[in-house]
Amino acid sequence: MSLVKDAISEQKIPFACIVIGIAALLASFLAEWAWPIVFVPILICGVPIVWGAIIGVVKEHDITADVLVSVAIVASVLIGEYDAAAEIAIIMQIGGFLEEATVNHANASIMRLVGMRPATARVVRGGQESTVPVEDVVLGDTVRVIPGEIVPVDGVVLSGTTSVNNSILTGESVPRDVAPGDRVSSGTVNMFGSVDISVDRVGDDTTIARMTRIIENADAGKSRVVRTADRWAVYIVIIAFTVAILSYLAFQDVYRSVTVLVVFCPCALILATPTAIMAAAGNMSKRGILVKDGGAVERMASVDTILMDKTGTLTTGEIVCHGFTSTDTATDAEIIERFVSAVESRSEHPLGRAIASAHRGEMEPAEDFAYMPGRGVSGTVRGLRVTAGNEGLMTELCPENLDATLESAAKVRDEGYTVVFSGIDGRTVGFAVLSDTLKRDSAETVSELRGLGIRTVMLTGDDRHVARRIADSLGMDDVIWECLPEDKLRTVVSMEGERTTCMVGDGINDAPALKRADVGIAMGGIGNEMATENADIVFVDDDVSKIGGVVRLSRRTLFTIKAGITFSIVLNSVAMVMAVFGLMGPIAGALVHNIGSVIVIIMAALLLRYECWPSPGRDRTGPGRTTASV
Repeated sequence: MSLVKDAISEQKIPFACIVIGIAALLASFLAEWAWPIVFVPILICGVPIVWGAIIGVVKEHDITADVLVSVAIVASVLIGEYDAAAEIAIIMQIGGFLEEATVNHANASIMRLVGMRPATARVVRGGQESTVPVEDVVLGDTVRVIPGEIVPVDGVVLSGTTSVNNSILTGESVPRDVAPGDRVSSGTVNMFGSVDISVDRVGDDTTIARMTRIIENADAGKSRVVRTADRWAVYIVIIAFTVAILSYLAFQDVYRSVTVLVVFCPCALILATPTAIMAAAGNMSKRGILVKDGGAVERMASVDTILMDKTGTLTTGEIVCHGFTSTDTATDAEIIERFVSAVESRSEHPLGRAIASAHRGEMEPAEDFAYMPGRGVSGTVRGLRVTAGNEGLMTELCPENLDATLESAAKVRDEGYTVVFSGIDGRTVGFAVLSDTLKRDSAETVSELRGLGIRTVMLTGDDRHVARRIADSLGMDDVIWECLPEDKLRTVVSMEGERTTCMVGDGINDAPALKRADVGIAMGGIGNEMATENADIVFVDDDVSKIGGVVRLSRRTLFTIKAGITFSIVLNSVAMVMAVFGLMGPIAGALVHNIGSVIVIIMAALLLRYECWPSPGRDRTGPGRTTASV
């Protein structure tokens, strides 16, 4: 019912024409003297169809279903069947109205994101709050967002705590708590407290603006099946005219010929693909998945190999410290952790931050801190000189016990972990064990894809040991390590002709492979414009568990497309035979033709609510991390 209400509000003129046309047709039936009123529906419903067909043929050289309908209407008028012409015109308008309603309803699920761009923002400058157009907000401004407002810009929370509703961007059902230091994106909704945000993205760089550009570029007409249906439509028009002429020559009955032209219109065949793809795209958009290329939905159904970048796709990209190993009998691991964490707390390096974050006790003060780029750090803790870094730094500053430590660390390295060596007063005493962390659902997603008959391959720039450990823990079919961007592209190219590939990645180094693969999926959506610009499908969040749902929905969509095309061809063929042998007249033919179109549309509309996603019971509040060591 909401679909019809939306359609009426969006298509007021077509709806009014249908109502007036039906009223005029009924009036011509009820009062014999009022029969001229029958021309009203012919004019307001039939003439637009005829005119559109003429324009299509003359200007665009495009033969569509309207050509057959136009000929049927004109032929009915010429033979004096005004009622038939009026009814055909009205039924065709009703069919077109319902077709447009379904497409608009599906498209609205995507385009609702466009409307999430606020027009104004509360800017705090010099302690004074003022409301300005969002276009006037500049980098570095402080924007205040009160409860219930849409966040107008991207930035970092300066003060205040609240919860934001990310559902419009990511499909998350649970609001995300934010506090000072947390990032927020434009398009999300502030639910509770007032927060001040330091702006670091404005205008076309904001999350919602980038999403809008992606949405506006979406086009279901790029699908190969759409182009095939269009070509079939031309042949069907030729066949219909041929059969109509032969029917007239055989039976000398113009009614049969007119009916053939009506029932053999390929509307349902042409509608099958775009309505199904738009409905599927609408379904995905509700889960934070944007379809840039409608043809990608069709191609995804045939994918048999998925290539997946490691960092940011299968892993969080955040380094964690799993603990320390002591190689000195006089110094236990707890002391090493306490001293090294104190020094690393002064460091900005990702490994240093991971080590400092892992320390749960009170942090010791560190003095005389020194950072040596590409090598490590050092500092004084409790009068002792503490060093943390790579083998080269240890060789220079902490040569004692280094060989034994290197031998012990080699075993850990072979298992795919990263180590940071630790030294105290010139003696190497142990090392920290670190690694990237798997996303919560990575292993389950890989297992799901393999269950769908899809081969999974991990691509990573890491060395062999790290790559193998991650791939084996996930159950990947294959892994290719030490990949440069050209290596990822070369891998995709090497599979062309043999496999249908899907590349999943999130970084600039993934962009060439995303562009070349049959289907490119960008993870994390808006964080990397290079990746999103070269992808066919964009995950606004980085929830890897949704990939399986995309595969299942795409397969269901292709099945729906093929079923719709098959149904339309069978229906048109049966109706044509009945028309040739005089078992169906023009009015019945128009009714059957439009019933076929409506059935195809209903089949497609079911995709809007097709359930193929992870169970709501599973936690989907964020990318997550594994609790165990990777």
